[in-house]
Amino acid sequence: MSYVGAIDQGTSSSRFLVFSAETGDLIASHQVETHSVYQQEGWCQQDPKEILDSVLLCIESVVSNMKQKGLDILQIKAIGITNQRETTIVWDSKTGEPLYPAIIWLDARTKETVEKLIEKTADKSMSSFQKVCGLPFSTYFSGVKLRWLLDNCKDVCFAVKERRCLFGTVDSWLLWNLSGGVDGGVHATDVTNASRTMLMNINTCKWDDDLCSFFQIPKEILPHIKSSSEIFGYMKCGSLKGVVISGILGDQQAALVGQKCFSGGEAKNTYGTGNFLLYNTSKVPVFSEHGLLSTVAYQFGPDEPPTFALEGSIAITGAAITWLRDQLGIIKSASETEALASSVKDNGNVYFVPAFSGLFAPYWDMSARGAIIGITQFTTKGHIVRAALEAVCYQTKEILEAMNKDSGIPLKQLIVDGGMTANNFLMQMQADILGIEVARAIMPETTALGAAIAAGKAKGVDCWKASLTKNNFSYFKPKLDEEARKNLYAKWKDAVKRTFSWEV
Repeated sequence: MSYVGAIDQGTSSSRFLVFSAETGDLIASHQVETHSVYQQEGWCQQDPKEILDSVLLCIESVVSNMKQKGLDILQIKAIGITNQRETTIVWDSKTGEPLYPAIIWLDARTKETVEKLIEKTADKSMSSFQKVCGLPFSTYFSGVKLRWLLDNCKDVCFAVKERRCLFGTVDSWLLWNLSGGVDGGVHATDVTNASRTMLMNINTCKWDDDLCSFFQIPKEILPHIKSSSEIFGYMKCGSLKGVVISGILGDQQAALVGQKCFSGGEAKNTYGTGNFLLYNTSKVPVFSEHGLLSTVAYQFGPDEPPTFALEGSIAITGAAITWLRDQLGIIKSASETEALASSVKDNGNVYFVPAFSGLFAPYWDMSARGAIIGITQFTTKGHIVRAALEAVCYQTKEILEAMNKDSGIPLKQLIVDGGMTANNFLMQMQADILGIEVARAIMPETTALGAAIAAGKAKGVDCWKASLTKNNFSYFKPKLDEEARKNLYAKWKDAVKRTFSWEV
């Protein structure tokens, strides 16, 4: 039996998973938590070396586990990488050392940088380059974070001048290190990750000269853009030395692939630290009029055309539950939320808008701040937890409404994945708020599966034989009547308005 490995490097943990190339079944996995540092309000960063070390530890742990089971690790034919997107890393090509901590995707320190860049455009609009790169100006995207580093970090500037600075998203950092590092490491990325920088032309899938000039970012520090499924390089370290690295996808695009959403009009929603709803628009980029992003969904080989997607991004969903646990101590673990939310008959008129670092789609208001509205002396922690879960559902509805307007074809079913989908209360509430069926994948590891598919299908590897037909699902059908649904959503919209432009 042949196997394909998948590195899944997320915001809160790193994992390595091995799948059967014949059946797609999960064979072995290991997970290591990673740590974020919040130095100042709105800042979120991680140690790039910890990210790398956690991945290496996961690989070695899985190899050890497979050997104990009597499984042949020589049958691991390829490795794919999927990663938290937009997170920005710069490092020294001569020493391999990071020049600055990794600036995480939800970090909002670049608010002033965004304002200066918008002021620099001809029309003073946040959407000035959206038809070129698919994205509005936002603290979210890597190009803005890189501009901040060049403006604020002397070590980065010196390294650029001395031609020893390399930039990459997490996939590039991992690939470079795993394929040799200072000893010939491959400096590359794939189209899905490059499409999240504001520096790639979404129409050509190449770094755009005009965008790089506008941001004043030298192209020589950028990784080479490749397809999502081709040979990038070979492992040069650890127990899997010599295994080909042949697939890279940003985590949300990997989930789209793992859910087998290969046809135009199919969509999935991933519930994690944030929520990300991707809608396959086939071979043509669709530019949103309602606050969504245009992005590359995947490209299976350098000679194949890319497939595009509309995306709705929500910054804080699962992260709000983490906040309730770590900052307020309302819960001890995320697993408690289902019972707590179910312990109250309704939300008690409490609404939680988790705009910790502003609001992403469809508002793109980086000056919004979080609020818990409607509390009284009768409010319990059950109401607060329920409001946090309901917020996930309302925000998803906002994205779905925008997507339906842009596509002109309302979704009749929402396919979901991610850690939060294990919460049955959340899934039923999501169906109730949307008024459509929610389909939860039985096999939860769809993101890693997507990376494995991309790696196993690559030309020259060609070992993926498992079916690419749809996964098996469990279903949640709406039970709430239309009037109740409208009333809840109207109150949510009112709560959101009260968070706008709080930090000006």
